[in-house]
Amino acid sequence: MDRPDQTTHFGFRDVALDDKQTLVNEVFHSVARRYDLMNDLMSVGLHRVWKDIMISALNPPKSDAPFALLDVAGGTGDIAFRAAKAAGPGFHATVCDINIDMLDVGRSRAAARHLDAQVCFVEGNAEALAFPDRAFDAYTIAFGIRNVPRINLALREAYRVLRPGSRFLCLEFSTVDMPGLDRLYDLFSFKVIPPLGRVVTGDADSYQYLVESIRKFPRPSAFAEMIGAAGFSRVKWQSLSGGIVALHSGWRL
Repeated sequence: MDRPDQTTHFGFRDVALDDKQTLVNEVFHSVARRYDLMNDLMSVGLHRVWKDIMISALNPPKSDAPFALLDVAGGTGDIAFRAAKAAGPGFHATVCDINIDMLDVGRSRAAARHLDAQVCFVEGNAEALAFPDRAFDAYTIAFGIRNVPRINLALREAYRVLRPGSRFLCLEFSTVDMPGLDRLYDLFSFKVIPPLGRVVTGDADSYQYLVESIRKFPRPSAFAEMIGAAGFSRVKWQSLSGGIVALHSGWRL
């Protein structure tokens, strides 16, 4: 059981476990309006490819059969919109995010895309989801799990809200495993991204945190063990772009 006096990482800083969520909220409050633009700039557009791979793995039904997706930490709606485009008329997504600024961006984008009926937005905490047991057919989280203070609690909540036979998918930055690329990636991350964040959003510190937080996230094999410990079966992962990103998958059986 997590104790209140435990510490965790906020980037390279050690902070009280209960303080991390407040600090993360401040980061995303600062960058919400330019978040998607910065994703394009930081990844040189590759985040679109990675998210498409995630949606292909999700493979929502194209029929009118009901299919309920829970997308956590997906406030701007990017994953939910992509899933809705790939799915049939029976699809519905609930986007759950703890940050109201990100949700406001998502709602505006949903209205502009005429997806209000298929995608709804709910403020909530990944560690304590306000949804009943076995309520969803799939759970996705893209580039959000490393910002959760108690990842083990979020994984257990993911298992709880999924129906038997449903799938958990997590897309997250990972450990670069290609010689040469690792040094280039570090150089780009620490020397380019924070100054770019200052120019685009007026906030370099938030992007300094984001690149630091990637380095503190567990390696793919360790994260896979955490997913399995939460109850999921057939856990596996796929490294993408030389290990810059990993797509983890597990099933509630």
